Amino acid sequence: MKLYFDPERMQQLAKKHSEEFKSGKPYEHIVIDNFLDPEALEKVLEEFPAKGTKVWHDYETHFEKKQEINGEGKMGPFTQHLLYQFNSAPFLQFLETLTGINDLIPDPYYYGGGLHQLNRGGKLGVHADYSKHVKWPLDRRINAILYLNKDWKEEYNGHLELWDTEVTKCEKKVLPIFNRLLVFAVTDFNMHGVPEILNCPEEMSRKSLAFFYFTNGRPEHEVDKNKKLHVKFQDRPGDYAPANAQDKKNIIGYEPNPVKRFIKQVTPPFLFELGKKLMS
Repeated sequence: MKLYFDPERMQQLAKKHSEEFKSGKPYEHIVIDNFLDPEALEKVLEEFPAKGTKVWHDYETHFEKKQEINGEGKMGPFTQHLLYQFNSAPFLQFLETLTGINDLIPDPYYYGGGLHQLNRGGKLGVHADYSKHVKWPLDRRINAILYLNKDWKEEYNGHLELWDTEVTKCEKKVLPIFNRLLVFAVTDFNMHGVPEILNCPEEMSRKSLAFFYFTNGRPEHEVDKNKKLHVKFQDRPGDYAPANAQDKKNIIGYEPNPVKRFIKQVTPPFLFELGKKLMS
């Protein structure tokens, strides 16, 4: 099968965008359009599982309504082939030159990465990512997301939003259009999400490939010693101040009781549903 990352081209691209990445606001990031040979993404789309397929893992809580496929054995053969290349030396060297972070380590397990999909009505609340690898004592430093969405319109929502640390202001919105690569730094303070409810046609979905990269250790200033949750979600201003009862019903998973809301936010969906059955 074809290899899509030419080392010389990748190094040139990284050097071209390195300063822009480092000067990104509210934190280090870069958006690169027409990143990959579109032939490759066309083949991924041909294999992309439909939203009703059992291989998807569904998340449905107050903060998120999304689908993921993490295990490579659940993906098509070409998709697996392409994903391996995002864990290869040419792409790791591209990221190291781009970000200035040396000795990056890929995740062959794709924990939390792999194929992502948000369907109509889906969202992903503003959050700071998990900072430690699930299996190894490694620190998560970089996210790379490649979007697969043709003919995506602004009115569909689905923007990846970058927020300030205190979640008072959205400082950057990235529309998830076909063959757009987003790379951004991961710390305990870098808040981001897809918080606006997806408004695409029923037959469409917001599709992406997600990759996470790690190092052995990280700078101390990137660590929030008060962060207690694996993933730290945070409400945007006004998210829980609906004007009336009807507005509350329009918020996916809205729970007016603050104690119950907190329990629902931090409990994995399958445990939450099991608890409800045992209490009924």
